[in-house]
Amino acid sequence: MTTYAGKDASAATLKRFLVGPKGCEITGVAETPDGKALFINIQHPGENTSAANIATAADYESNWPGVNDVDRPRSATIVITKNDGGLIGS
Repeated sequence: MTTYAGKDASAATLKRFLVGPKGCEITGVAETPDGKALFINIQHPGENTSAANIATAADYESNWPGVNDVDRPRSATIVITKNDGGLIGS
């Protein structure tokens, strides 16, 4: 098997670069034709918050994409690019 950039797919060449927020499902991974951007959906963050804690935002399983403990969790699409504008994975 060969990766998009042409390297052998092995433990030495494949690396984890994305971890989703607590309780989420990562779906819909797609890339631009030039390989310079990835679009990834983050669904259901905090979905496992118990009914007893739903009234208190500080008790949610996740507050993503919020920046503090008062935000309700929301699904979103994120775009990943390299700082140098190069190919993802290079």
